[in-house]
This record gives sequence, C-alpha cells and structure tokens, in this order.
Amino acid sequence: MGLIRRYIFWTYPRGSFHYDVMVTLILAFIFITPRFVDYKDKPAPDVLFSTNEVLVRPAGMAGTQQKFVYEVRKEAVHGAKDDAAIRTELLQVIQPVAGTPITLTGYQQVLNTHGILVAYDATVLR
Repeated sequence: MGLIRRYIFWTYPRGSFHYDVMVTLILAFIFITPRFVDYKDKPAPDVLFSTNEVLVRPAGMAGTQQKFVYEVRKEAVHGAKDDAAIRTELLQVIQPVAGTPITLTGYQQVLNTHGILVAYDATVLR
C-alpha cells in the first residue's frame, strides 16, 4: 500500500528507478491509448472569416484540366435562390481569384453543425 501511495503522490526523487517507471507509464499512456481509444478529436474545419475570402483546395485532374474546389461564403452569393443565379454569383466571386478562364462544374452547400448554410463548395476546372 505504501508503494502505491508513493506512486500516486509522486514522492520518488528524480532519476530513481520508480520515477523512471512513472514517467514511462505516462508516456506509454500518451502515445499508445490513441490507437485503442477513440477520443473523437478531429481537425477543425477551415473557417472563412470574411465575406470576401475564398478558400481554394486542389482536387486533382479532370483530363488535361486542373480541378479545384473554391469555398465561398454564402454572403458573397447575395441571397441568390435558384441554381442559375447561384452559379452566376459563384462565377463572379471565383473568376477574379482564379484569374484564368474557368468552368464551374458544380457546387455543394456547406452546412454547419446546426444544419445552417454557411458556404458553397464550387468545383471548378481551369
């Protein structure tokens, strides 16, 4: 019982065998448990802070053209409701950023954790 109490209250001097055992157990816990325990930690999604910011991510190739995904905040689309208006607004926002002739192949709505529309992911070929 005394041994366990000394381990719990960390009474062993630095550099002793028992101190090294405690440090080894702590490091083993830190590096081994994530493989067996799901802590449900995920990277934070990229967040756009301003309406004039556009987040660009490469999405591979489509034939000979490069494919990119542009994330545009919903405020930059100015409340467009139908598909054609949304596509037009997205192109107006993305064209100055892309700089070259682009083709908008599609878009998806980006919803927050409460199901509210916050942005659009527009897939573009350049």
